[in-house]
Amino acid sequence: MKAYYNYKSNILYGAILLFILVFVVGCSSTKYIEDYQSIVKRVKIDSVDKIFEEEAYNYIQKDIRPTSTIGVNVLIYNIFNTKNGRYKTSGIKPLGTPPPILDSTLVEISRNQIERFLNSKGYFNARVKSTITVKKQRALVYFEAEQGPAFKVSKIDYEIPDTVVKNIYLSKKSAFTHLKEGLRIDEDSLSYERDQIYQLMRENGYFDFSRPYVKYSIDSNSNASMAKVTLIIDNPADQSAHVKYNIGEANVIIAPDADGFPDTIVANSRVFRDIRYTDLSGKFRRNPIVRYNFLYSPDYYDIRNEQLTYDRMYELNVFKNVKIDYNKAQDSSNKVLPVIKLIPQKIMSNRIEGEIPFNGNTVGFNLSNTYSNNNLFRGAERFEFQVKGGLQSRIGDGSGLFSDINQRDFSLSANLSVPRLMIPFITARPGRRGGMPHTIFSTSYVYALNTEAFSRQVFLNSVTYEFVESKSKYHSLTPLNFEYRFGSLLLDTTVIENKKLAEANRYSINLLDRKNITLGIKYVFSMNANRLLENNNFIYLRASMDMAGNMLQLASKIGGAQHDPKNEDFATILGLPFNQYLRPEVDFRWYKSLGGERQMVSRINAGIGYAYGNSIALPFEKLFFAGGSSGVRAWQARTLGPGNYNRGERITDTAARKAFYGIDQLGDMHIEANLEYRYKLLNKFFGAKLKGAVFLDAGNVWNASSNRSDYSETYFDIKKLGKQIALGTGFGFRYDVQYFVFRFDVGIKLKDPQFQGSDQWVICKFLNGGKDFRRAYDAANAPDSYRFVQYNFGIGMPF
Repeated sequence: MKAYYNYKSNILYGAILLFILVFVVGCSSTKYIEDYQSIVKRVKIDSVDKIFEEEAYNYIQKDIRPTSTIGVNVLIYNIFNTKNGRYKTSGIKPLGTPPPILDSTLVEISRNQIERFLNSKGYFNARVKSTITVKKQRALVYFEAEQGPAFKVSKIDYEIPDTVVKNIYLSKKSAFTHLKEGLRIDEDSLSYERDQIYQLMRENGYFDFSRPYVKYSIDSNSNASMAKVTLIIDNPADQSAHVKYNIGEANVIIAPDADGFPDTIVANSRVFRDIRYTDLSGKFRRNPIVRYNFLYSPDYYDIRNEQLTYDRMYELNVFKNVKIDYNKAQDSSNKVLPVIKLIPQKIMSNRIEGEIPFNGNTVGFNLSNTYSNNNLFRGAERFEFQVKGGLQSRIGDGSGLFSDINQRDFSLSANLSVPRLMIPFITARPGRRGGMPHTIFSTSYVYALNTEAFSRQVFLNSVTYEFVESKSKYHSLTPLNFEYRFGSLLLDTTVIENKKLAEANRYSINLLDRKNITLGIKYVFSMNANRLLENNNFIYLRASMDMAGNMLQLASKIGGAQHDPKNEDFATILGLPFNQYLRPEVDFRWYKSLGGERQMVSRINAGIGYAYGNSIALPFEKLFFAGGSSGVRAWQARTLGPGNYNRGERITDTAARKAFYGIDQLGDMHIEANLEYRYKLLNKFFGAKLKGAVFLDAGNVWNASSNRSDYSETYFDIKKLGKQIALGTGFGFRYDVQYFVFRFDVGIKLKDPQFQGSDQWVICKFLNGGKDFRRAYDAANAPDSYRFVQYNFGIGMPF
């Protein structure tokens, strides 16, 4: 017999029944319509090839399409937009989606659109019929198609009187053409061909070339469902050929301010290298701006260079508007003169941000102020200076909110990003491919204080090169990364319990109390980061490598010095030991679109750190942790693992558990996996979209180095992997306001590796009212408390 009342199950069942009742009543939209009206419950299209079914369905008018979800959008609409048993005709609130009310006119428009769509796909004889069936004010709309045969291309002829244009097209068409003999005639393919011809001509100097010059003649008078296609490229009216243009003198003009250009512009009288540069604002140096003009004289006009100039000017991040016009030369030289007009945006800004992280027994706040200047040295250099501070306090013992502050953080950081690659002794030309390259100089100071354990200070300095190989491939190389760390151990190791704990984690404890230097390099590669907000099928990859100490170790060996790191005898630089390690990490994701705004995301994130040479363990800041809003979301960050580690069993003293919070649950390797299903809940929810998510998370951290800890259960063992993996599930909401996504996730623990055997499945205790379990856990693990449910707030998607 259970010793407690199963209140959670009863509340859950009651909530489910109430939801079903409200859902059934709210979705009965027929009670709100007039007697002569009907709700479209189903639309069916029959006898259309499967490859065209989904696209054909898109030609059905939206107002008569049934909702594709379980009806939550209609439910919300019915709640807010009905009055006196009828739908409102005024004062409509933009919440939810109205039900699809049958309209015969829209049915006929849809029938005609489907028929025209089939004709465009080569079914020239296609006919579509529509049928409407109504029963109890619920309508079925049925479209039946008679496609007929698909016409194919029997022969392709060309009517291109300009022989130069014809030669260019015939020599290049194999790279893009969809127009081939034997293929089904498709208007989309013909339109694509027209666009490619337009692009090709504009890439080869034909500034005046336009799409209407390209036409098609289709002769379908064949009994074998074959048609002859003639491609026609007309000449301009009253001309025997198209004209090619060269680039002449370019004008680059910058407006006085963000309000735009005055009525009268006095251009600079000086022309240098065929560019007349006029800065009416007086805020920009010439070379950093004209460096990214790719319309050079005397090259032929090329639309690709025009688009590249647009891209780079916007990527400078100092202009809110870029416009390129052309004037034709007054003489007969067939030149076009580019006029690049740039309107600057606001140069300086200041941003204040804050957050309140909390869990069951801690609460705190972080506050930061970031000053930005997008044009520090008048060359589109972006400068950022940030001041950030935070406090964390333990709560739950009846004391005041911030009477027990156990952690303080403070940091200063400055970054300068220059829009080009500043490589010593090498003149790097501006890139034509990919995106804008940057050189980033960074420096920062970080101070962290755990009032009962340690204080930590870190100086970081680096030089980084960022460049984009293509729209989907990004590289970041940090050839110089210098880190100086020093700290003080505040923990009283004369206390027996603390002494035992310090010995078991001796290297981590020593790191907190030691001064050391890191000199190394970093490299990051990412693929498809630009597609993360798309609802398409793609793979995302981010791989990084952080390594340090190799050059210093080589210099030490060349100098003939002999050291024994295992016995605390380290090689030094500037009188301080230096770190030597490798730390690779990979984040792999698969995004799968399920139609509409539904999406499935699978993710694996793994990393490992390996110390060698002059180090026997990773620096403290390079260790991994598990949990958090972007990991295993049922756990707060730094409260999961390593391995089967149980704080209550290993740290038996309450004061020691409090002092070591956030220190003892780190590791030098981690593996996390996530599976998340995303869908739309409400299309209109207070002016934005409300989306939902259901997820399953798994993962943990482990120790790998034999010097990290004396606790065997914290080490990675492939044979025990199933017992060491944590599992969590949950659901979340994403409030999408176009530029920001506010996220709220509720994580629920399923399997907790700190316990043994079947006790790991803590979800069973949760569902059976785990009040007694929590009471016993909290008593044995104070001041830690057990939470089956973890709440996570954030901005942006978790991954």
